[in-house]
Amino acid sequence: MMERRKIRSQANAESRGDTLLDLVIEDHRTGLGGRYLVTFVKRNRTQSLPWNRFRVGSPVVASLEPDGDDIGYGIVCSRNNGSVEVAFDEWPDGDRFRLDISADEITRSRQLTALAAVGNARGRVAHLRDILLYERESRFDEPKPLDLDARFNDSQKSAIEFALASRDVAIIHGPPGTGKTTTVVELIRQAVTKGQKVLACAPSNTGVDNLLEKLVASGVRVVRIGHPARVQEELQQHTLDAIVESEPATKVVADMLREADKIARKAGKFTRAKPAPGARHEMRSESRQLREDAKLYERQIIANVLDRADVICATTNFDPDILGDRRFDLGVIDEACQCTEPGSWPILLRSERIVLAGDHCQLPPTILAKDAAAEGFAVSMMERLVRDLGDSITRQLQVQYRMHAQIMQYSSDSFYNGSLVAAPSVAAHLLADLVDPPHELILQTPVLFVDTAGANYDEELEPDGESRCNPLEAKWVMHQVREFCALGIRPDDIAIIAPYAAQVRLLRQMCPFRSLEIDTVDGFQGREKEVVIITLVRSNPTCEIGFLADTRRMNVAITRAKRKLCMIGDSATLSTHSFYADLIAYTENIDSYRSIWEIQLD
Repeated sequence: MMERRKIRSQANAESRGDTLLDLVIEDHRTGLGGRYLVTFVKRNRTQSLPWNRFRVGSPVVASLEPDGDDIGYGIVCSRNNGSVEVAFDEWPDGDRFRLDISADEITRSRQLTALAAVGNARGRVAHLRDILLYERESRFDEPKPLDLDARFNDSQKSAIEFALASRDVAIIHGPPGTGKTTTVVELIRQAVTKGQKVLACAPSNTGVDNLLEKLVASGVRVVRIGHPARVQEELQQHTLDAIVESEPATKVVADMLREADKIARKAGKFTRAKPAPGARHEMRSESRQLREDAKLYERQIIANVLDRADVICATTNFDPDILGDRRFDLGVIDEACQCTEPGSWPILLRSERIVLAGDHCQLPPTILAKDAAAEGFAVSMMERLVRDLGDSITRQLQVQYRMHAQIMQYSSDSFYNGSLVAAPSVAAHLLADLVDPPHELILQTPVLFVDTAGANYDEELEPDGESRCNPLEAKWVMHQVREFCALGIRPDDIAIIAPYAAQVRLLRQMCPFRSLEIDTVDGFQGREKEVVIITLVRSNPTCEIGFLADTRRMNVAITRAKRKLCMIGDSATLSTHSFYADLIAYTENIDSYRSIWEIQLD
């Protein structure tokens, strides 16, 4: 809170991406549970919103401008270039507003409570705790062969059978494009067919929505708990709020609450006739009792809805009060490597056994405090277990269904010991397959690295020292985008990834195509496009590459493309790190390396 108030006094607050200034309410509507869904736009309606880190599900605080008084806490439920919609429990009264991304203190409190409970636990929870702390070994029965349909490959079948045979803890390691979530959903479906109850979680709302969508399609009875504003609109019918609202008994609760309000208003009115002694008190007591009865009845409706579900979906920081004392036969955490260690333990408290799924070679948990990261907070439970227990509790998926084989290969060699195999359906697919006539060479090759060494494509530091950009790289990227579009590639099939927010902002200002996505590496985790262009930005005489040294992030970036991966960077700067030196050498070996001097810009 103090840090946010400090930022408020800074003139460049918006440049960090955590703040939006000078907003007004353009529209509002009523959402589930009586929440207010408020759409904010710039007071100058000709302006778009600046680049920002506001995401669906982000907790935000609204304050008045210019005095800065907080007026309400909400949740981002949708956003676009010109507006952001926020769900509030109370109406945000005011004329001009500021929105700040807020620290989620509720999550921290729940995690601390869960850690204390795990530490003091006995019985089954204590047994799982001891396994996760290496004081016991995870046990497995003999895997039973499953008769799965042909869409599951051998490594997926093996992972599902292995996880079902686990008595305690198992891990499914899913490299990019290997169908990890599809595998996890089939695991859950198989558990449900055995009569088991499942708690399916992910650290982000997007991750939970991906699970939910596939679980609904698989035919299991599933309920999504959590704030409806954090759920994709097309999936909201599967939320607890929506299902409870559709229950016939909920009308009785609404009637009881209306009657309670009516009695309370009557008790508060002054009339000419003096009320009988104690009458007001009795009416207020009756109103309170009606409210309590309504809440009790509503809790019973909620309990009935949850009891009917085979699977309950939630983020890892779910509200424990909603679940009461329920326990589950199986607890699953998808995208487990993006979850901090404390974020994984609440699922342990509820589960007889657990399965973690993810990829420790991609994005780790997002940790803002450097001291916390240095103390190990950035290491997820899954990464720790894979590191220390390895194959004894882990099965890796090996067939990927996204990338051309040459796009896949460097990632496979660098992170997965060369174990990945491109499925026949994608191994040789190219952009040339999408256009007619496919005569241009750039459409007939899957990889391109453009080297700017010696061409003075220098990086620039933003005035506030917060981020970096490279204007000449940005110019080349937009040249390449226009070339692809001129050859028949649709803008919405193209993505641009930049490791620095300043470069993202610059590219968004330059881009003429609204449907073309431009974002940081983190924004593209789990995503894919036909074409991905990566601008590496760093180019300086001291050969500093900053957080490009976190090669897991680059693993995410280079594995988003399906048919064409383009990269631009300065080999003189980048090659001081072995990962980039090897990457550039790989592009030379497959004849995909070009110097910027070979390319003429308009």
